[in-house]
Amino acid sequence: MTFGSPHRHFRVTDSTNTAARELAAAGAPGGTVVTATEQDAGRGRQGRSWHAVAGKSLVYSAILRPLDSGHALLPLTVPLAVCDAAESLAPVASQVKWPNDVWIEGRKAAGILIEARPQDGWAVIGVGLNVSLMPDDFPEELREGSASLGMEISVRDALAALNAELGRWVDAPHEEVLAEYRRRDGLRGREIEWADGLGTAAGIADDGNLLVRTAAGEVSLGAGEVHLRMS
Repeated sequence: MTFGSPHRHFRVTDSTNTAARELAAAGAPGGTVVTATEQDAGRGRQGRSWHAVAGKSLVYSAILRPLDSGHALLPLTVPLAVCDAAESLAPVASQVKWPNDVWIEGRKAAGILIEARPQDGWAVIGVGLNVSLMPDDFPEELREGSASLGMEISVRDALAALNAELGRWVDAPHEEVLAEYRRRDGLRGREIEWADGLGTAAGIADDGNLLVRTAAGEVSLGAGEVHLRMS
């Protein structure tokens, strides 16, 4: 699939995902991309907000249509596209923090929010990518854990790179997605905790769930049921 045409850009919007969902519901074709210079109600998973700085962050939502069983690993596919886009732009090494964050040197550089409507045959892929932020651009409480690609990178170049890599990855074979995700897995071997327990991340199952070794044995966690924190 090709992403980026049509392309709708807002100077200011509440959320590019909201705008893209409205366009999808109205029949916008697959490959449609919505971006914004600023958004004032950006959302991450579980209702968290996403901090973006005008002119220094890529705020991006794309419509995937048709959505079918071949996209069962979409939550794994999108972070891989973001990793490859980041590495095509800057001399960085990216990892994925399951389920939806991209790390550079253990710090968050991107967040992903996928909102799917399987009954209607489409999904909206939301990405927030820190492109050229300086440490002082982040709120104080986020500085230590946040990363950016570099001052010389433009948001326009980041947009082109993400369109290209998302188009390459979104229909990739499941075996290729799983192999690459496992190679980039930033949690494997780390102690983690979630609402119902704690353990050691042990890799990714074939269905995209996170495998965790616990005192009671290995468990498989789905993205919708956990809130992970580093121990």
